[in-house]
Amino acid sequence: MTAMTLETTVESFKDAMAALPSGVTIVTTCDDAWRPWGFTASAITSLSMDPPLVLICLAKSARCHPAFMALDRWNIHILGEEHTELAYRFASRDADKFGTGEFNFHSGLPTLPDVPVRMECRAYAKHDGGDHTILIGEVVNVELSGASPVVYQNRKFHSLEGDRT
Repeated sequence: MTAMTLETTVESFKDAMAALPSGVTIVTTCDDAWRPWGFTASAITSLSMDPPLVLICLAKSARCHPAFMALDRWNIHILGEEHTELAYRFASRDADKFGTGEFNFHSGLPTLPDVPVRMECRAYAKHDGGDHTILIGEVVNVELSGASPVVYQNRKFHSLEGDRT
C-alpha cells in the first residue's frame, strides 16, 4: 500500500471513489414531447424509509440534465450483468441511448424489462451538489425480479453470482 497524503487531487479523489463498490443503474424519464432521456448512475443510495426516498446524482453537464430538472418522474433500473453494454452506452454523451429497442413504456416512462430491480419515483427534492444535481425521489412502485445485480468497482463490472452468503 502506498503512503497516504492529506493532499486531494481530482485524480486521487476519482481513484478513491472507484475503489468503493457500487450498484449500477440507468435512470430514465420522458419529456413533454415524449422524448426519452436517461443516464447511468452509480451514485445512488437509500435515504429514508418513511417516506421511501432514494438519492441519485446527475452531472449538470449531462445532456439530459434539463429534462430531469423540468420533470417530476423517473425510473431507476438496477442493472444485471447482461446490461453492462447498456450501462456504457448510457454513460456516453453522444450515444443513441434508446435506439436499439430494449426499452418499452410503462406508466409513460421508458422502462427496461428484466432488470433485477426497477423503482418508479416521483420528485421529492432537487438540490445543488457542486457539479452535480442531487435528485431525491419518492419511490412509488418497486418491481423485483430476483436476478442478481452487477456492481462496479475499480472501473470494472463484477458479478455477484456465487458471492452470496
